[in-house]
Amino acid sequence: MYIVDEKDREYRFSDSGPKYLMKGPRMNFALVQFMPGQDFKAHYHNVMEENFYILEGEIDIVVDGVVNHLYPGQMIHIEPGEIHYCKNSYDKPIKMVSTLAPYQEADKVDVEDYTY
Repeated sequence: MYIVDEKDREYRFSDSGPKYLMKGPRMNFALVQFMPGQDFKAHYHNVMEENFYILEGEIDIVVDGVVNHLYPGQMIHIEPGEIHYCKNSYDKPIKMVSTLAPYQEADKVDVEDYTY
């Protein structure tokens, strides 16, 4: 058992991206934030499934070419192999929870030249 305080962790890209509160041994748990206009490169996972639960704001999460407009209270489940891309096209920051399981140390595959 352990306790993590969000204020002791940092977002990957200063004010945006994932802020991991737990990485392994069985899953990852992160808070994710994007300011208006920010995005996260298209990628997929070979083994891990990913879930996003929207806490604040709105976001478009494109999965295999389908745009999913999400808002607070909604969750999206993304299967291994599904290419996904996140973009905050709106005028407020987005904050969401991300879970990835089963834990893999390296499982993210970037997709170049992905158009949205």
